[in-house]
Amino acid sequence: MQWPLPCFCIKLFVMRHNLFYLVFIFTSLYGYSQSYIGHTVDNYAGVHGVIYNPANIVESNLRADINLISGSVFIDNDYIGIGFNELFNSDGDLDASLERFPSSANNFDINIDVLGPSFMFNLNKKSSIGLSTRVRVMTNLNEIDGTLFETIEDGFDDNSDFNFNQQNFTGTAHAWAEIGLTYGRILLGKQNHLLTGAVTLKYLQGAGSAFTSARNLEGTYVDATETLTTDGELVYGTSNDFDNDNIEFSDLTGGFGFDIGFVYEWHPNRESEDIRYFQDPYKLKIGISVTDIGSLKYDEADVTLYDMTATVNTATFEDDVQEFLDNNYNATAQNQNVTMQLPTALHLLVDYRVAKKWLISAQADLSMVAVNEQFNNTISNMVTLMPRFESKWLSVFAPLSLRQYGGFTAGAGLRFGPLSVGSGSILSKLLSDSTQSADVFFGLKIPLYRK
Repeated sequence: MQWPLPCFCIKLFVMRHNLFYLVFIFTSLYGYSQSYIGHTVDNYAGVHGVIYNPANIVESNLRADINLISGSVFIDNDYIGIGFNELFNSDGDLDASLERFPSSANNFDINIDVLGPSFMFNLNKKSSIGLSTRVRVMTNLNEIDGTLFETIEDGFDDNSDFNFNQQNFTGTAHAWAEIGLTYGRILLGKQNHLLTGAVTLKYLQGAGSAFTSARNLEGTYVDATETLTTDGELVYGTSNDFDNDNIEFSDLTGGFGFDIGFVYEWHPNRESEDIRYFQDPYKLKIGISVTDIGSLKYDEADVTLYDMTATVNTATFEDDVQEFLDNNYNATAQNQNVTMQLPTALHLLVDYRVAKKWLISAQADLSMVAVNEQFNNTISNMVTLMPRFESKWLSVFAPLSLRQYGGFTAGAGLRFGPLSVGSGSILSKLLSDSTQSADVFFGLKIPLYRK
């Protein structure tokens, strides 16, 4: 396990074995919480729409939906960007296509979401039910000094002096699985108005977590003498026997959580209450949901407090963080119970039907969890405007987003019967000189459409 010092944490959270670079390349070639961007709004998304807002399960355009396997990867950061034109023109030389943007407070968010075997179906005209299985891994690194990280990434060989001051650095990695049971029903059904509500109850199975923080940690690096002088404290810990290089879902910690959501639809052309709502496409849809309410408690976590008040010789650093810390700083180890907060988020949606099969939506995904708390996972705040073409067997969509760290992104996605693929950032990656946010998703399911 090689994590603790703030900049080392980034290297081992998101760059261990070039993971960060590989994900950028993967998403460029192939291509909520920040998962399945664009796809969750589709009225034929089925289970994927339910994980965004549970109320989407009611009066769906599908009489049943069976997800076989789906996966989503999302990265948002303000430290490093990659220029794909330069990558292709440099014969795949990754280093030549990278651009760094170090600041005194850089940030990283990584969200990996795998949706396993899941299904939903209608119980009767007023209610529906569903079951979902998911595996999720999230990493957040907040307010890390980019210059410090860049220097250590280069092995203290960049030949420059610098100062740093880590006021509110935190880092959290968390892996868990969940089984969700969704129930939704019509709350209010008038001739032209429909209000639905639903809740997803989740049984959580925590695979483990790692966390670190530094408050008022400051220091100076002098290249001529190869010395790093620091003052302050650093906390690093893991749940019992957690290994970020080999995450295992065998010895799990149980817990509970839930999602809740509501959807309002306006059907101005519905002439009779005998016509089902799904048979008369809405003109306007408004949705609100809160997802990932809950937490997981880990008993007897291993926590180490490092007294960083010292001057050390960086020539002894050999890319082994744990050894470097243990050899140079006084440490106090203890066991304590920790509670990991899930990435609770508020989702808002306004969807307007321009024509029979043409729609445009506006979304806001907002974190409801404090960013700088040691035991929290958070989503990146994001707003999205998305035009789309939507029909039973085919949907095409183009999300345009503003992301908290990566700025503006443009993407594209496709649903063709049982197959869904897309990326909320693929177009901006291909057209811009450098991109700091990337995502991709795919899905394979068995949709059973209504007549």
